[in-house]
Parts: sequence; C-alpha cells; structure tokens
Amino acid sequence: MLDINYIRANRKKVEDAIHNKGYEISLDQILSLDDERKNLSQRIDALRQERNQISAKMKDGKPDQSLIEKGKTIKKDLSELESKLGEVEKEYISQLKTVPNVPEDDVPVGLSEDENEVAEVVGKPRDFDFTPKNHFEIGQIRGWIDKERAAKVTGARFAYIKGDMVKLQMAIVNFVMDSLSDERVIKEIVEKSGLDGVSTKPFTLVLPPLMLRTDIYDAMDRLEPQEDRYKIEGEDLWLQGSAEHVLGSMHAGEIFTEEEMPVRYLGYATSFRQEAGTYGKDMEGIIRMHQFDKLEMESFSTKETSRKEHELFVAIQRWLLEQLLLPYRVIRKCTYDIGKPDARGIDMEVWLPGQNKYRETHTADYMTDYQSRRLSTRVRRENGEVELVHTNDATAFALGRIMIAIIENYQNEDATVRVPEILRKYMNGKEIL
Repeated sequence: MLDINYIRANRKKVEDAIHNKGYEISLDQILSLDDERKNLSQRIDALRQERNQISAKMKDGKPDQSLIEKGKTIKKDLSELESKLGEVEKEYISQLKTVPNVPEDDVPVGLSEDENEVAEVVGKPRDFDFTPKNHFEIGQIRGWIDKERAAKVTGARFAYIKGDMVKLQMAIVNFVMDSLSDERVIKEIVEKSGLDGVSTKPFTLVLPPLMLRTDIYDAMDRLEPQEDRYKIEGEDLWLQGSAEHVLGSMHAGEIFTEEEMPVRYLGYATSFRQEAGTYGKDMEGIIRMHQFDKLEMESFSTKETSRKEHELFVAIQRWLLEQLLLPYRVIRKCTYDIGKPDARGIDMEVWLPGQNKYRETHTADYMTDYQSRRLSTRVRRENGEVELVHTNDATAFALGRIMIAIIENYQNEDATVRVPEILRKYMNGKEIL
C-alpha cells in the first residue's frame, strides 16, 4: 500500500502508474476520504478535550445541571462521530489498497504482456539430430508422470510424479539449498555480477506453513485474484499460492535491527492455485497444475539496499540456470505485467525444444515498502529511527517447470534423459535417467 502523503506529493506519478498498470482508480475520491477522516478526527479530539474539562469541573463539589446535560450531549455526539469515522476509515483503507505501486523508471511502459522486452538471450538451443519430444511424451514413456490416475483421485490438473523424476526433483532441491546457504556461492555470484557492496550473507532455509489467514494474505497483497486461490471451508485459512506468501508475512508487526539486514530466506513449499481462466491451456503435461512445488527466495532489506537486492536475486536466477547449462532469455516485464504491488519485475524464460518455444521458469519481484506498510514490518536504524523495510521475492526454481526444461533439453532419442553434470553428485553419480 502506498503512503497517502506520497500520493499527495507525487500525484502525477501515481496517476501514471495507475494508467500504465491498467487500472481505473479515482485519486480524488481517496484524497477526499482522507480529508474527511482528518476532519472527523479533529472534531472527535476537540469533543474529547471538552469532555475531559467538564469531568474535571464536576469533581469540584456538586455538579451543575448544565454541565451534566452538556456531558450527555458530548457523549451522544462523540458516539455518532466515532461511528462515522469508523465507516470513513474502512472505505478509505479499502480505496487506498486499490492503488498500485509505482514502477521504477526503467520499467517498460506497456498495456499488455506483449510489450515485455527481451533484455538478453543467453546460450544457444541444442541442435538435435532427431525430432525432440516434449516432457509429457517422455514422462509417459518412462512412467514418470501419471495424470490419468491423479484425475481419478483428485480431478484434472494434478499428477503423480514417480520413479527417477522424483529423484531428479530431490537432487534439484538439494543443489539449490546447498548453493544458496553457502556464503562462498553468494560471494561468487555477487562478484561475477559486479554488485559492489552487496552483502554476501547466505539464505536461511525454511519449510513454511502451507496456509495463512485472510488478514495476513490480504496484507501481503497476494490474496487477489481470489478465484485463483483455495479457501479452506469453515476456516479463516487459505492454501498459499507460492512460498513467498508465507515467507514475506512471517515478520508482520516486528522490528528488525539494522545490523540484521538483509534477512534472506529460501523456502520450499507445495503451493496451490486454481489456475482460473486457463482451462484448455497447456493441458498436456505438468505446466499449469493446481498443485506444484517451488523453491522461493525472500528478503527484507533497507530502502538504500533493496534495488541491489533485487538485482542480486536476478543474478542468482541466472547463475542457477547457467549451472544447468540451459539456454534462456531475460525478460524486462512492462508496467501492465509486473503486478499491482511490484515496482519492477524480471522474468527468465528457458528454451523448451519439445515445444519449440521459450517458457517462463522464473520471476523476480521488487516491492519496495508496498507490502511492509500493511504488514508493519520495520527496521530500527542505527540512528534510532524506525522505518519500513523493503521486500523482494524471486523464484529459485519452480520444480515442475525446471524438470520440464531438463527433460526436454537433455533428452536422448530413446527417451532417456542425461543428468546435468551439476546434479550428478546429488544422484549418486547417476548420468542417465
């Protein structure tokens, strides 16, 4: 959520952000509600002061009848004004929450995802001497993916993952956890990327809860669109749609010390999305599933270091893909596509030879203090001042999608799959699946 004083001081910039992100919001209404709530608060404060003065006078002997009547009137007026203030505050917050974050200056302006920009293409797609299969064809031949039995048990868009594909997922998980919890690896990435002055602090590993309350989900600004979320019937709980939803909210209402910054987490979680509006799309294979596993990065940092933290997350994503020797491209997401709470967004897309196209495997979101304002997650600076932290989140690996990329890029003509060299030590030296 944006600060109302920032909106007043930067109205044109905020209005441009609203338009460029594809929203229709009246700032006049929000500012008018802010004025009304301030006016009501002032009137309430004045009446409370008058009530206290009357109370003080009534303590000096027998109370005057006029003071008694005046006290009753003030009590009635206060009740009415406080009720009115409550209604105005509720509407004001509701309206303020609809205002999107302001994009960074280098975010491309665009009103559809077609206006995203390809910033860089890394690696050359492999030349096959046979027609490559897609991951689902290989998965069925090898008995790794069983959607038919999953549909019998749970319905469409679920799958049983079996055999060597399970071992491949666990190898990827262990590789990433070992790498990002090792300060030497973070230092290597920082130096390689020229991120001077960026902390080399490693990530703390987290297995988070898979559910969160409505108020926390809403404060994260990740509850919408609700039709894409799973609500637990009869409970004030939702299944999380990505690990950052429960990582970014874990310090709600807390104050870090500046010396703790940055705080970095790597979370591993099974996530759930209804994939509303995607029915009929990507039905073959395991690309758009209702349930999927992800390794997600989350960090809390100071306002001065948060943009570099975002750039570090992007550098980590590149490093991870390069360790697997996968061809990919870097996408600078436009204003429309970065999302409501984001100030900047970068995607990675890996080449999938079985589909003859690049597909998104990673995203990196930079939120500034947009999330932390509603979560009240703060940092006490060395000078004693307390201010909001800045947040970043980014995919380390969405396990399903990165396994798709490995299977399609490392496939052999006989539907076996070579194991990327970096993963072999996590598979007891196994070279072929």
